[in-house]
Amino acid sequence: MRAHPRRLGASLAAALTLTLAWPGTESFVQPARADSAPQTTVTEAADALTLSVPATPTSPGYTVEVPTDGALALTTERAGTPVLTTAGGDTGALRFRSGGAWQHATDVTDWSWKDGVLTLTADSTLDGATVEARVTPAADRYQLDWNVAGTEPDRLGLAYDLASAGHWYGHGEAETPQGGPGTDQPWPLDSGEVEHPSFGPASYHMIDPFWYTASSAGLRVDTDHVMDVAINEGKDGLGRFDVESADPYKATVFVESTPLEVYRDYVGIVGKPKKSDATYEQYAKPVWNSWAQFYTNIDQQKLLDYATDLKDNGLDGHALQLDDKWESNYGNLTFDSKAYPDPKGMSKKIHDLGFDFGLWTTLWINLDSDNYKFAVDKGYLLKDAADTAKPCTVTWWNGTAGIIDLANPDAKAWYVGRIKTLMSDYDIDGLKFDTRFFDDKCAPRDGYKPTDYQRLGTELADEFDLQGVGIRVHWDSTAHQAGFVTRQVDKGTGWDSVRASVSQNLAISTIGYPFVTTDMIGGSGGQPAPEKDVLIRSAQVASLMPLMYSSTSPVDTNDVTTGQKVVYDQETIDLYRAAIKRHERLAPYIWDQVQQTLKTGDPIVRPLFFDFPKDKAGYTVSDE
Repeated sequence: MRAHPRRLGASLAAALTLTLAWPGTESFVQPARADSAPQTTVTEAADALTLSVPATPTSPGYTVEVPTDGALALTTERAGTPVLTTAGGDTGALRFRSGGAWQHATDVTDWSWKDGVLTLTADSTLDGATVEARVTPAADRYQLDWNVAGTEPDRLGLAYDLASAGHWYGHGEAETPQGGPGTDQPWPLDSGEVEHPSFGPASYHMIDPFWYTASSAGLRVDTDHVMDVAINEGKDGLGRFDVESADPYKATVFVESTPLEVYRDYVGIVGKPKKSDATYEQYAKPVWNSWAQFYTNIDQQKLLDYATDLKDNGLDGHALQLDDKWESNYGNLTFDSKAYPDPKGMSKKIHDLGFDFGLWTTLWINLDSDNYKFAVDKGYLLKDAADTAKPCTVTWWNGTAGIIDLANPDAKAWYVGRIKTLMSDYDIDGLKFDTRFFDDKCAPRDGYKPTDYQRLGTELADEFDLQGVGIRVHWDSTAHQAGFVTRQVDKGTGWDSVRASVSQNLAISTIGYPFVTTDMIGGSGGQPAPEKDVLIRSAQVASLMPLMYSSTSPVDTNDVTTGQKVVYDQETIDLYRAAIKRHERLAPYIWDQVQQTLKTGDPIVRPLFFDFPKDKAGYTVSDE
């Protein structure tokens, strides 16, 4: 038998003011504090508690209703209309996994309203386990923290009814059953299916634990742990946001008048860019990168021919980058002498053609590299999470490697010193950092968390010119504030990837990374070279984005899947060149938008409904 929710104790009641209430209800007013919502009330009716936050000149006000005669749930309303509702039924709103089985909070057994916090205690579907939740309201949001007692769960999660909030956005690059993020990026998220089980700070994907909705609600999960995120998985109409930890679950629910205001609230927490790491020229002209043009089948002569053909055909650019497969082995940071007999001379010729020269690099050292044993002996590599007596090893597309531990000052100094010597010796102007700075198989250095490696990677990269291709760091305020260009994950070479690149620029921009570029015009992904129309349209789309990141050239291209030469006609070359010129004409406008973003934090690439929130049709437009 469920205990009736207790009334507030006499000592607390003495500190509260009883206000007028409808017959059959009790209402308590919490004296306003500077950091809490003004004149917030908690009202108890026969079957529910209602927390009410009044409107202010800058916020719309809202209520949160919690049933007291059924399973713990939260319905958030604005002006009497639901804007966000937790899931019910067998899923449950506040859910946890214990002994390999999912459980969830059930009947509310106790509650209190004290010092600006509504505390709720509930039974659960697991005998002997209880859930305690704390709702801390502010003018335009509330904090929702909760934990489980009586068992040791390995996961905690929130679940929402997607339809209660209209369409859902945010997240960043989404893993989907349809090939996302490489060939699919649903916009809105609920128009497809998101199944992202390794959603965390060590991910290669550009992601943040922030979502916002057409109803102008928003959710931010504050965690350093890996999450398992599912949005409309199997078309079930649910959003599940699970954290792989028994630590108390911490979330912020935003309630605003428009989606743009929710975004601004979020940026107020994580921070806006303090600068743009890209220069005006890097916004105005493309960077050309060798990857999609050659993949690892690249050498000195091919790179020079590539540069010469670009120049001869008027395909302008500010830099030419030599991507993967220039090293004698991964981690050596020395040129392969057979493929690159004269790297200094190569650099000079590239400069003479009018390009800056850039180089791909990584912090991953392959086990057969000359430097691997040295780095192990010096303790420069991340340790294995399961056995910290040995280095962590990770498998990637180029073999098996260890990762330099950026939290070790000596390791960072060693790596940075060698990179700077390389750049000085061969007149290299900038770097493209690739791979990740941390892996979930590894253990952070004592005193550090996985999220700290996003900060450390950001600080490292900030020492170098990234040449407009940026870097993939996320989940940390330092990453938001660094102002790096953000390049997307590798795309395919078909029409689906062109569409995904547009939606993904919207998604990345609206989680707080405004200086976005598509990943290589025409795509890559080890797929056949793009058809003529795909390459042209990809260039035209990129010309309207903040930056252009080029690789597949309309001249001298090879199909990586067949090794055969691909010949594009003169119209392809002319239209690609026209896209570059169009982007260059737009550069003064784009640069103005960069400066505006530095002032406000608002994204450059943004959905129509950020500017026209009352136009309902705009909430499903994915390409404008």
